Amino acid sequence: MELSVNGRNMEVTTRLRNYVEKKTVKLDRYMPNLAEIHVDLSETNARNAIERQVAQITIRDNRGTILRAEERSNDMFASVDAVVDKLYRQISRYRGKKQRKWRGGNGGEEPIVGEPLPMDEELVESDEPSIVRTKRFTMRPMTAEEAVDQLELLGHDFFVFFNADEQAVNVLYRRRDNNFGLLQPDMD
Repeated sequence: MELSVNGRNMEVTTRLRNYVEKKTVKLDRYMPNLAEIHVDLSETNARNAIERQVAQITIRDNRGTILRAEERSNDMFASVDAVVDKLYRQISRYRGKKQRKWRGGNGGEEPIVGEPLPMDEELVESDEPSIVRTKRFTMRPMTAEEAVDQLELLGHDFFVFFNADEQAVNVLYRRRDNNFGLLQPDMD
């Protein structure tokens, strides 16, 4: 398991790094195929002092499944505690879904769900509107149902994936009525 701890607008002290390692190493017990843990700690200039210390943890297992959580508080150690607790709940929910699918008659195989961890690249800022952030990721084929699971696990409003049934890139999005929409491009 690979652990990376990064700080933005703050210095990650040895004490803080050791605390994060102590808290995150236990995640491996509950998600045994854990491949990577990426921890981002930052200090923001929020107006509310209670939301200035931000901890975000992204975990990825060997199958490519991603779970991400973020918490804010006035103390970085409290933010780390809260975000780890949130991840425990997400892992529990993920394992429950996985077990229900496996028991539901999926040909005796555990479902393979996933998307690799996107890598962020920050671009140079300018006065006129431009692309300020690019994300690159490798897509693995999955069904629309697996994409719905990933969208819910990540907590995003949309999810780009390669639809194994359609053999094309699709976009899944959450509608205002809490249902989902699927965008399927038609190439002319």
